[in-house]
Amino acid sequence: MNQATENISLQVADRTTEGTAKTLRSKGIVPLILYGKKQEAQSLQTDSTTFTKLLHEHGTTTLLTLEDGPATGVKVLIREPQFDPVTNQVLHADLFAVNLTEKITATVPLVFEGESAAVEQLSGSLIESKAEVEVECLPQDIPHQLVVDVSKLATFEDVLHVSDLVIPDGVEVLDDPEEAIASVAEPRSEEELAALDEAVEEDVESIAAVEGKEGEEAAEGEEGAEGTEGAKPAEAAKGAEHAGDKE
Repeated sequence: MNQATENISLQVADRTTEGTAKTLRSKGIVPLILYGKKQEAQSLQTDSTTFTKLLHEHGTTTLLTLEDGPATGVKVLIREPQFDPVTNQVLHADLFAVNLTEKITATVPLVFEGESAAVEQLSGSLIESKAEVEVECLPQDIPHQLVVDVSKLATFEDVLHVSDLVIPDGVEVLDDPEEAIASVAEPRSEEELAALDEAVEEDVESIAAVEGKEGEEAAEGEEGAEGTEGAKPAEAAKGAEHAGDKE
């Protein structure tokens, strides 16, 4: 949908639990930092499971109202969430306090919907050139997402631009209006596919040849080092013999 996001509450508390951020996370707590233009920075915490679910469902364009904490009633947006690469749990996040009467900039994701005739009937491949756009508006007017209707792509010559997006009232897109966001590429011919396969095979053979040469040079280097070490005792013996002759 293009409508601004609904207002959702987030229960937070003072970060009173002792220990490192890792210790907090092991207890199911996400450490948070609250800040803003006229907001004194505060260290807060919230439930990990609840916060992770909220973030995955609503993203960073959802306006939140803080509850049950020292900043009760403050309107915030989630900023710079950090995720665990394995569990996808939120490790840390910032909360940006907003003023509902002042415009801010935000990044809004694009969602591609509909069926393109160039894809369905002409076997083309949909090219999504942009995944998001930057907008400026009041915090409560930030769209959760912007829909791209790909049904307008009927031929391989058709291109959707930023200017083709349907933008809600009160929202201004800051990206270049002429920038492409979606198009359809023609299917590759058998000759193109064959040429591509040949290029891939050549790259693989080239890489194998380079690795083989590096392996040979490494082996030769090791043999040379062993030969040098073997020669040192012999040279030492000759030196001793010459010393004996002099005596």
